[in-house]
Amino acid sequence: MLHLIIADSELELVPEKIRDHPSVVNYAKKRGKKPDEVLLDSTYHHSALKMLEDGDRRGRPDIVHFCLINALESILNKEGELRVYVHTRNNEVIYIKPETRLPRNYNRFVGLMESLFKDKVVPKGLELLRMEKKTLLELLGEIKPDGVFIMHETGNLLTPKELGERLVSYTSPAVVVGGFPHGDFLSEVEGEKVSIYREPLMAWTVVNEVLINYEGSLLW
Repeated sequence: MLHLIIADSELELVPEKIRDHPSVVNYAKKRGKKPDEVLLDSTYHHSALKMLEDGDRRGRPDIVHFCLINALESILNKEGELRVYVHTRNNEVIYIKPETRLPRNYNRFVGLMESLFKDKVVPKGLELLRMEKKTLLELLGEIKPDGVFIMHETGNLLTPKELGERLVSYTSPAVVVGGFPHGDFLSEVEGEKVSIYREPLMAWTVVNEVLINYEGSLLW
């Protein structure tokens, strides 16, 4: 079983500091919501982000969307060999049932995440998505993987195939992929840092390479 963690993801509701900013107020009004009920999104809140610490990397729910669509639709997940988690910059963890089918449409995904932040489970009854307050270290302590691999541009350079072969030598490995556009992890986590290319890659590309090569070594 492979545990995939999209960590320090830039997924959050609009912070209190900028809820009165015109770009936030107007965006929320257009959507028929209050400013504290909408996701921070750099596409719509770019000017407001300048007022926030780490504003140049925040407001990127699209990264989580791409990563989750790729992971949940993978052969590995369909074979029951994958568990996916999202950890946010504010230390929330989203648990995702393997049978979950997320909206392909980005706006519908945003609405789903806003409901999750509000209700902590969606949909009610099925609880396909569940959110808890938890650090990355606490999540790893709960999963208890027998190996932790942190995807990092300065890590030990392996080919994707070599990484897949390494991963299948473990019973329950965890792979940590950053859910942010650039910079480094905010959370402290111990594990082996690994790079699969000589240049930085998008998070969803890393997710694809990890899953396909683990899948290839495990299933075929």
